[in-house]
Amino acid sequence: MKLLIQGNNIAVTESIHDYVENKLEKATKHFQTFATKVDVHLSVANNARITDKHKAEVTVYANGTVIRAQEGSENLYASIDLVSDKIARQLRKYKEKNFGKKTHVQEKTSEVLPEDPVPDNLIGDRAPELPSEVVRMKYFAMPPMTIDEALEQLQLVDHDFYMFLNKDTNAINVIYIRNHGGYGVIQPRLGKE
Repeated sequence: MKLLIQGNNIAVTESIHDYVENKLEKATKHFQTFATKVDVHLSVANNARITDKHKAEVTVYANGTVIRAQEGSENLYASIDLVSDKIARQLRKYKEKNFGKKTHVQEKTSEVLPEDPVPDNLIGDRAPELPSEVVRMKYFAMPPMTIDEALEQLQLVDHDFYMFLNKDTNAINVIYIRNHGGYGVIQPRLGKE
């Protein structure tokens, strides 16, 4: 299994690297058959008003599924402990739900793009300009899934929302965690308002 550790506003020393490696090795020990890559992002906020300054974020890539956990505390080592426990729970939950039942086979979601040569002058005759408000674009494969499968993915990525292609309606939907408990789904209304 491939492990990548990065730091933001913190130097990843050998002792920090060894600690993270040891903790995540224990957390992922029983899941190495399907976990192929683990990304760890450690950060420290340089703001006196933030109480949980030390954050540890772990992303595990497992059979085409992304499992993510994030924890913060006043101590970096405590954050690493918390996030390794949380990712171990999520991996166990993922394994219990997905291994042993052979009814759902997830399709490969890679898309073959044509190999076009990159032009020498990427700007062309355009004038250089600063980016607009949108500063980052993300692209990802969206295999069709049911609302229940999207809910499972939402729980695995540890975000407030998850965008998916609804298998039943063939439309883009968003499932989200409601502030007062439970989940909600945003679906486009077809036709006029």
